[in-house]
Amino acid sequence: MNAIKQAKNHIAKNPFTESAKTFADLVLSLESQEPFRLERLYELDLGDFDLALAMLKEWRLERYYAGKAKLYDFALQLNQLDTTTAQPAETAPTR
Repeated sequence: MNAIKQAKNHIAKNPFTESAKTFADLVLSLESQEPFRLERLYELDLGDFDLALAMLKEWRLERYYAGKAKLYDFALQLNQLDTTTAQPAETAPTR
């Protein structure tokens, strides 16, 4: 099971624990690009700390793939644009 899914399950099962609040705030911080106090990670027990680090790794990897998908989309649009502009315009028959 991936770390993001594990954290989701942890939050769902224990929504009022400090670790669940830390995981939730970490996710919100990553998504919104708002600051997150790193010392909150050090307050987690070792298993939850490891899970938080795994979440960060997965989040970074997902972000890379999202950027790659956007780049692919732009490349595809450029290719299609280039194909349509490269086709010669139809000319009227000459007499």
